[in-house]
Amino acid sequence: MAVLSELIEYCNSRLDAGSFEDYCPNGLQVEASLEVSRVVTGVTASLALIEAAAAAGAELLLVHHGYFWKNEAPPLTGMKGRRIQALYRYGMSLAAYHLPLDAHAQIGNNACLGELLGCSEARPIEGENGLLWGAEFPELLAIDTLLEKVQEITGGEPLLLPGGDHGVRRLAWCTGGAQGWVDKAADLGFDAYLTGEVSETSFHIAAERNIHFIAAGHHATERYGIQALGKELEDKFNVKHEFIDIPNPV
Repeated sequence: MAVLSELIEYCNSRLDAGSFEDYCPNGLQVEASLEVSRVVTGVTASLALIEAAAAAGAELLLVHHGYFWKNEAPPLTGMKGRRIQALYRYGMSLAAYHLPLDAHAQIGNNACLGELLGCSEARPIEGENGLLWGAEFPELLAIDTLLEKVQEITGGEPLLLPGGDHGVRRLAWCTGGAQGWVDKAADLGFDAYLTGEVSETSFHIAAERNIHFIAAGHHATERYGIQALGKELEDKFNVKHEFIDIPNPV
């Protein structure tokens, strides 16, 4: 059994959460249980994840996408009200880390994705707050080979917007909904850009800027950092950790 405040203090410090200007509060969002024996991690604090975490006996739900987003209506009504009500009903606290969990150099979503892709020299690109990453593969990869690797990692078929018929030696990426950074990746001379989501304009940018655009799913590309953080809590505190994946094709 661990003290909730100690777990949150560790997460805040480990992710340097206070240094980010984010779209939501990072850290403890709902306090319902002050002691924790089991932590469940997941991507988004949907009602389905809350129910699954409760069935697993969690006192703390730790996610990447929590609540109280900028410009979101504040009243606890409707869907949000039902989610908050469920947390209190089950005596389950909620903590969420958004940009800090994307950017972290060891356990962030981007760092973990780079490791899974086999990018041994993966690094954050200077000036982008740790959110845009890049690497070079040891040898030129056919685009089909890279797509197969991405599919193996994410478990879903990625969407390719081809930017020519060239292979990939230099790859840039940002997990989640970061389709707008494809221009930056092209400016820096990368052969391909990988993110979670895609926009209508992405097709034309890829074609005209000669850069392959790979959309592998917002959810699918952001499952890794939260698992790494949960594993650290299990290793450092007297708690059990379980990752629960609520499938989401987007």
